Amino acid sequence: MTEFRIMVADKLGENGLKQLREAGCEVDTANGLSEEQLLACIAGYDALIVRSATHVSEKVVAAARRLKVIGRAGVGVDNINIEACTRQGIVVVNTPQANNMAAGELAVALACNLFRPICLANARAHQDDFRKALLSGSEMEGKTAAVIGLGRIGSIVARKLKGLGMRVIGYDQYVAPERFERLGIERIGTLEELLPQADLITLHTPKTKETVNILSRERQALCKKGVRIVNAARGGLLDEAALYDNLKSGQVAGAAIDVLTQEPDTAAEPGTQHYQNPLLELPQVIITPHIGASTKEASTAVSAEVADAILRVLNGELVAAINLPRIGGSIEEMAPFVDLAEKLGSIYVQTETQPLKEIAIEYSGSLVREETALLTLSVLKGFLTPLSENRITFVNVKQRVEEMGITISEKKLGNPPRFENLITVRFCNQEKTLSVSGTVLSDHTALLTDFYGYQVDFTISPYILAVQNDDVPGVIGRVGTALGEAGINIETLHWASKPGSRRAEALLGLDKPVDQQVQNLIKALPGVRRLSELHLG
Repeated sequence: MTEFRIMVADKLGENGLKQLREAGCEVDTANGLSEEQLLACIAGYDALIVRSATHVSEKVVAAARRLKVIGRAGVGVDNINIEACTRQGIVVVNTPQANNMAAGELAVALACNLFRPICLANARAHQDDFRKALLSGSEMEGKTAAVIGLGRIGSIVARKLKGLGMRVIGYDQYVAPERFERLGIERIGTLEELLPQADLITLHTPKTKETVNILSRERQALCKKGVRIVNAARGGLLDEAALYDNLKSGQVAGAAIDVLTQEPDTAAEPGTQHYQNPLLELPQVIITPHIGASTKEASTAVSAEVADAILRVLNGELVAAINLPRIGGSIEEMAPFVDLAEKLGSIYVQTETQPLKEIAIEYSGSLVREETALLTLSVLKGFLTPLSENRITFVNVKQRVEEMGITISEKKLGNPPRFENLITVRFCNQEKTLSVSGTVLSDHTALLTDFYGYQVDFTISPYILAVQNDDVPGVIGRVGTALGEAGINIETLHWASKPGSRRAEALLGLDKPVDQQVQNLIKALPGVRRLSELHLG
């Protein structure tokens, strides 16, 4: 691997740092950088790793001229300007699985502390106050817990609360009913139906436009009087001002919060910051400083996962990323199709010069059942990369192509007659439409099956010479002789013609590129009408 420079701006486990350095990367650590400090140094780095403390603003992204990837050691990415990263082609990855158990267990622990005042009892004991009559709680057995968000962490919490004997109900408009059935919990269709039933509400959604203040003042008013609320997901999911009022009035009996809308500096020494939050005044509120992922196991797993993702991106590998479409199937299964799509997309700019008005992509066969958005981006990346001086990635390619005034369309068809799967790309300019098609065989071999209307079965190789010629004997023999005299070996050959046409197309897979002098010699041969060299390595 080429040596890359990586800035680790928040604390990362030693195992992750070691993994990066053993891969040959230069790694700098600088916890607690201000925006100004980050702006001053970020231009020299290929990758940036943060947790929740460092904020990657639009200004930081603009200054990061060399940056290829940002890794969030954790789940939430609301401290990273995703839109700015996408415009600049910076991949943003996180570690969605590494701290699931840690975060889920914390939410359950906080819930237990709301029903039994363990934290308060401990604090009073340390102050020589052992009056247990002041520490009465409630049992969880038989009570109703409402889980809002049934992703990985929400599912862990639901399972553990069921283990405590609670009736668990859930709300998640993006999760299939079958998931609720597997978890053995009751699916509630709306929050307005869910909230009045709950003795405990625990939040487990990402922070999006739709979920900000999902537990608003109006929705808190719908809750059963004396409800208990846990937020160990993301700050901003509940209206904290309304929560304060409802705690004071008794509408909410208690709240346990690990994430706040405005968080304190979790690295500052006591007395060195001036953080204020009215919730800190209330004894029925438990506040922890964003420690959902703070276990030894999670720290090790997060460090390893973010380091692995960073290295894979820097190495040019395909990874699941925040600002990329969802990948259908496993990355390993889809990788040959991504590679084929990019190669198909690159053919037009290597053979034609007219500007395009549309790129139309069609998927057939088994690909109809897959998520194909990433394949479409691969086609566009293949098309645009040879035309651009700027770095083109999956992240920014669609925006760049649309800026050229090119319409992008995608559709799924039925089963192709000859192949299990098929990708067809139609390039439409002002005069004509040219199409290329390809398939991936069971052994992951990529075949070109249509080249501008010529039906072929050609194994794609790094160096291809496309020769359009008169459909008469001897032309391809003369081309082969010219290549042989130049020391270029023909590894594969496919020749095709169109019914009723006097032209044919030969595709020659070569062992090395053809220099311009040899190309000019071949173009001058009798019967050769057109010559294009394709680099599909």
